[in-house]
Amino acid sequence: MLLIKENNHHFTRGHPIKRRTIHVGKVIDLGIEIASLPTGGDCELEIIRHPGGAVALALNSDNEVCLLRQYRYATGGWLWELPGGRLEQGESALESAQRELREEAGLEAGKWQTFTEIWSTPGFCDEKLYLYLARDLKSVESCRDEDEVIEVHWLPLGEAIRMCDNNDISDAKTMIGLYRLQREISGT
Repeated sequence: MLLIKENNHHFTRGHPIKRRTIHVGKVIDLGIEIASLPTGGDCELEIIRHPGGAVALALNSDNEVCLLRQYRYATGGWLWELPGGRLEQGESALESAQRELREEAGLEAGKWQTFTEIWSTPGFCDEKLYLYLARDLKSVESCRDEDEVIEVHWLPLGEAIRMCDNNDISDAKTMIGLYRLQREISGT
């Protein structure tokens, strides 16, 4: 538990005073939490607890990025996304990114670089995503989950950035990863 002192008030970040669980599923744990705020007050919040996830930005020697066109029931259609998924019990974020790249895209990477970390929806969820750059790629057999409907595509990074700019790519983690990758490659 992290105890922080700000403005002469003590509070704990992310640890509720009290929690009532509403639902625990395979992916999320939804609860009503009484939270202590840095102002000294308390409030009731609906919070989803999530184990976090990892994302692989697979970049080949031609500066093409591996993108998945994936059917997402929750959004009612297809999204362009980077390979990634939920952290499994006992698995590091890097191990998760490696597993997801293999399972979803049928790829393994010889070089991995820690890239960035993001909070997906911090207003009501504690899911943290760890993004990694994967290079020196080789094809392997994929092994997708039964609920995954995926097409694997290789696109030039410039084309993927244009797709972000015109909202053909609207997945937040993918947009952040691609924009950061463009900056890293261009040196700006």
